[in-house]
Amino acid sequence: MIVVTRLNDSQFAINPDLIERIHVNPDTTLVMVDGAKFIVTESLAEVIEKIAAYRAHVIGLAYSAGDGSAGDPDTRPDAVVPLRPRRI
Repeated sequence: MIVVTRLNDSQFAINPDLIERIHVNPDTTLVMVDGAKFIVTESLAEVIEKIAAYRAHVIGLAYSAGDGSAGDPDTRPDAVVPLRPRRI
């Protein structure tokens, strides 16, 4: 989730994966996949930066969770899955 600010200075969190488009005319408007629209005080560049930081954070968590250091070693990204002969 990213935190953005409405025009009345109240903040709310939104799932950036559900943003379809971002318009700037003159205010920054987030158009969601369900058609909902949110006008925010952040600029287009700031919203894009927040989305990029969010996605980088999620990828970082996925790598750190899958490094095998905590838990099952088969969750490592480089773990080899043994092959078995096919049944006919």
